[in-house]
Amino acid sequence: MAKVPAAVIAAGGLVGGYATARFTKKRPLGGVALAAAGAVAAREWKQVAGTKAAVGLTTAYVAAFAGSHPLAKKVGAWPSVFAVAGGVAAASWAVTRKAG
Repeated sequence: MAKVPAAVIAAGGLVGGYATARFTKKRPLGGVALAAAGAVAAREWKQVAGTKAAVGLTTAYVAAFAGSHPLAKKVGAWPSVFAVAGGVAAASWAVTRKAG
């Protein structure tokens, strides 16, 4: 079975967490999806690139989630979520591409 890259998991967690919260109208459920994907991505980052990289990328993941809120006021919710998801995916790829 093919391994899903951490970049895809992290981006999917940001998009999926928002989609879950929005469509179920249950923000805590979206938070669970966001946290679960973040935990899986962090484990993968640690295995592939080490603890330091995992901490940095996990921090970026949380910062992207937090930063999407003020950005959404300027560009809209979905564009904001896709922008931060793309940023985290790019950061993940850049850090892990040579390590993995």
